[in-house]
Amino acid sequence: MGRRLVSRTRRLAALALLTAASLCVYLLEAQLPPLAPIPGIKLGLSNIFTLFTYVYLDPPAALALLLVRILLGCTLTGQVSAIAYSLSGGLLAFAVLALLRQCFAPGQLWILSVFSAMAHQVGQLAAAALILQSRAVFWYLPVMLLAAMAAGSLTGLAAQLVIKRLKADQRKKERKVDGR
Repeated sequence: MGRRLVSRTRRLAALALLTAASLCVYLLEAQLPPLAPIPGIKLGLSNIFTLFTYVYLDPPAALALLLVRILLGCTLTGQVSAIAYSLSGGLLAFAVLALLRQCFAPGQLWILSVFSAMAHQVGQLAAAALILQSRAVFWYLPVMLLAAMAAGSLTGLAAQLVIKRLKADQRKKERKVDGR
């Protein structure tokens, strides 16, 4: 029982640290000038933490991180009206991540990230279409998907590299413990 409590405590502490780091990156990115004059296009660097958490901890932890980051991030940046867009995009992106995860090898996380980023844009545009009661927003879709491919590649590669490095460090540490 004591050992399980320690591992649950460590897991919770890791999730708290990852969520805080994700929120900090989100807040920093919100201070940067827009990448393009089209609303909704940004790098989404905080998604690196979501991907990492999904792989390194588990899907429920990644979903918790995603929801906390969206709710606190939008609130702290004064963009409470953006919560609907961010939630619809984030939840659709997470659903795609969960559905396609088994289709890709661990070294292909960046490809999965591209699909997830594209789903995020579709989710945001769907929310905009509902809120504005206009399908005209879908004219943005080609540009948004191109931006998602670029951003998804970047965030996916970053998460993949971090995971690869951590696994290598972990193997090195295990070899030292074993005396090899």
